[in-house]
Amino acid sequence: MSKICQVEFKETAEQAKKLQEIIENYKHVEGAAMPVLQQAQDIYGYLPEEVQKRIAEGLGVSEEFIYGVATFYSQFTMNPRGQYNFSVCLGTACYVKGSGDIMAKLKDTLKINEGECTPDGIASIQATRCIGCCGLAPVMVVNSDVYGKLTVDDVPKIVDKYLKK
Repeated sequence: MSKICQVEFKETAEQAKKLQEIIENYKHVEGAAMPVLQQAQDIYGYLPEEVQKRIAEGLGVSEEFIYGVATFYSQFTMNPRGQYNFSVCLGTACYVKGSGDIMAKLKDTLKINEGECTPDGIASIQATRCIGCCGLAPVMVVNSDVYGKLTVDDVPKIVDKYLKK
């Protein structure tokens, strides 16, 4: 059974206001879907259906178009991520240097698979392709913290650093 974070969409008045301001700033700009989706994901952490619908209406495009853009690009997610998102680079340089083993150890340590979230919503795992840190291979990123030249033994220590916060 998948452990994708299943949470009811909740929105604050501040989030709604920010999204509306972004839509207003871009509603007459050609090609606005990408920047609006990027900023919306920054606000909410993911792109729930309700937000996609509001973006489509605000930009005067179809919901299918917004969904198509959001699902085409891997930077977007339709599911909430954990408070701490563990991303392992599986690009060529990292993979050759053992990132597959790093990913396996991370899954074993957190007891979830790629694309899943712990039941408490604290941690999630995703695989990425090259993040431009090939000289540090293998690399794992936790939110915006980058860890390089990893060994399998480093994984539990890094996980503990976040889960014990």
